[in-house]
Amino acid sequence: MKYFGGCDVGSTYTKTVILDENGAIVAANTIKSKINSAQSAKAGLDQAIADAGMKEISDLTYLIGTGYGRNKVPQADENISEISCHAMGVHVTDPSVRAIIDIGGQDVKGIAVDTDGTVKTFAMNDKCAAGTGRFFESMANVFEMSLEEFSKLSLTAENVIPITAQCTVFAESEVITLVGEGKPQNEIAAGIQQAVAKRCFVMAKKAGAKDAITLTGGCAKNKGLKAAIEKVLSMKVIELKIDPQLMGALGAAEYARQKGLDL
Repeated sequence: MKYFGGCDVGSTYTKTVILDENGAIVAANTIKSKINSAQSAKAGLDQAIADAGMKEISDLTYLIGTGYGRNKVPQADENISEISCHAMGVHVTDPSVRAIIDIGGQDVKGIAVDTDGTVKTFAMNDKCAAGTGRFFESMANVFEMSLEEFSKLSLTAENVIPITAQCTVFAESEVITLVGEGKPQNEIAAGIQQAVAKRCFVMAKKAGAKDAITLTGGCAKNKGLKAAIEKVLSMKVIELKIDPQLMGALGAAEYARQKGLDL
């Protein structure tokens, strides 16, 4: 049996997936990225290789790097953009999906997927951290909560307190002021989720989303954001059967499988 690897080195997390010849996942992990991308990739790969019962990275028939640190994946046969990899990862998970919003640590992307898993078009917001994973981390810190606690906070809100600032720094000071004034925290949180959903709306439209969309990246696990996106976009958010944070690594591993099967 041959094995194929995909390693998605992101700005905040590094994700690794190993597939067998049939495309089944034999190992997968997510670790916090280190400052050094090569170290992040090696740590993720070493763990996945051990979990798959192999000895070293060279035991993989083909390995593809993707993400922010894709050029630093040790022993990679090639690297492919994370946009292509997210599209392919979603395609092998749910071939019916045609539009993706990928919310990474530092950027937000809208991706239109073709019937074969390739990218039709994409749009990207990488100029500003508002609405990214880092933005949610800073907001959770204001509320003195974990990311998971914060992601559920807005679900109990009956009203939404709008957050007007577009910038992470200004939004943070606006939220601190609202919290200090004793405004209901769940309603402030609902305002934060709504503000991000509105940013996603622009990306979704650019990706040509019509009736359904799916979320990838770590923020896809944010329940409050999912609810806000469904409301703002008037669209169903399709839940993926595989961890949405693994989509880039899964797509890279699938590309590795396609390229390495004949080797």
